[in-house]
Amino acid sequence: MPLLRIHFLWLVFLIGACTVGPDFEKPDVAEQVPAHWRWQKASPRDDQAKGDWWKVFRDSELNRLEDRALANNQTLKAAVARVDQARAVARGTAAEFFPDVRIRSSGEREQSSGNLPTPIPVDIPAARFNSYRAVFDLSYEIDLWGKVRRTFESARAQSQASIADYQNVLLALTADVAASYYVLRARDAELDALKKTIALRGQSLDLVQQRFKAGTIPEVDVARARTELATAKTELADVKRQRQEASDTLSILCGEPASTFHVAERPITGTPPRIPAGIPADLLERRPDVAGAERVVAARNAEIGVATANYFPAVRLTGEAGSLSKTSSELFSADSRVWSIGPEVSLPITGWVLIGSRVKQAKSAREEAIANYRHAVLAAVKDVETSLSQIHYRREQIEAQNEALAASSQATTLIRSLYESGSVSYLERLDAERTHLQLQLQSAQLTAQRYIATVRLIKALGGSW
Repeated sequence: MPLLRIHFLWLVFLIGACTVGPDFEKPDVAEQVPAHWRWQKASPRDDQAKGDWWKVFRDSELNRLEDRALANNQTLKAAVARVDQARAVARGTAAEFFPDVRIRSSGEREQSSGNLPTPIPVDIPAARFNSYRAVFDLSYEIDLWGKVRRTFESARAQSQASIADYQNVLLALTADVAASYYVLRARDAELDALKKTIALRGQSLDLVQQRFKAGTIPEVDVARARTELATAKTELADVKRQRQEASDTLSILCGEPASTFHVAERPITGTPPRIPAGIPADLLERRPDVAGAERVVAARNAEIGVATANYFPAVRLTGEAGSLSKTSSELFSADSRVWSIGPEVSLPITGWVLIGSRVKQAKSAREEAIANYRHAVLAAVKDVETSLSQIHYRREQIEAQNEALAASSQATTLIRSLYESGSVSYLERLDAERTHLQLQLQSAQLTAQRYIATVRLIKALGGSW
């Protein structure tokens, strides 16, 4: 008999070590990840700085705005709350590994029936009595097939996916702040160009009026000068509006009221830093959206085990120990003690079709998650390639733009001299000045787009490189 008990215990132990359902394996994405980038040579950059990526731009005002956004943005706070919810669910699932113990106590006044049906007619008088009860209840499901383990595995993976979602919100927020900031700085550069143009056109109007009074030019030149000055002022007002809208967008991102938010004017200058893209396969570890999609696959994979475990018997141990007495004074006496313990086994008989359907549903959900994961990988590669191509072509565009701007500046200076000497008409001078202004505005916009393309590349790389 002792040997039989030992064998029985070993059998229970071995069965308890079983976990039905497939173990998680990371989906193969060899077809989705290229070996090299099209627009930049791939090489490891593990020595590069990570973390607060926006500091690579060396802009104290941008650093200040990023810090305010991290501290006050409400979307980010909502993402933190979702992470806390997922973690709480995982902790609640982990509690199923342990017995559920409760204390139950009650006190009742009862009356029995005097007309109970019995096989042999017996006259049992009605009676009234008290009943007092204080017991410990224990309930524990033995995890024979790993159902609880798979449930916890799924909840933990979902918690990790929520953390990845938070990181994705964080990355999107910091990138949006930087992009909006450089849009604002582009408007500052446009304002600077327009203010200088208005000053020059004001001086030009004074000169034209003097020449008209002297009778050396027609009155139409005065009208044209006034028109150009008013047009420049109109453009200035429109750019001011656009700058205010960009500032209001930044205020939302920073979690502050638009009415009190302010960023001092400073035209955009210089060139953005060069960002190495690294190895394409590194995106699988850096991109939070890819990491989150991979954790969802793990969660769906574990749910297959949860559904499969329903095919097998469920064994639950239940127990009760405490006291039962007719009087409260004798409730805790030795004679009032009661206890019971025993297993409860349940096995599905008619629900196999339903269980099979749920297993198929879980497997299909895993396939969907795998497809979403591979799509996330493809989207990550596409984002990097697009950003690299934008940087490449923006650099070519700004180089050509700078050449055009330098030539226009020289041409405008020459034409002004020729106009003052009477060699060209005022209309030719206006045409040269209009062209120069438009090139200045375009240059400001292209410089901002070059910075924004760099921000998008950092975002596409997962916020580090």
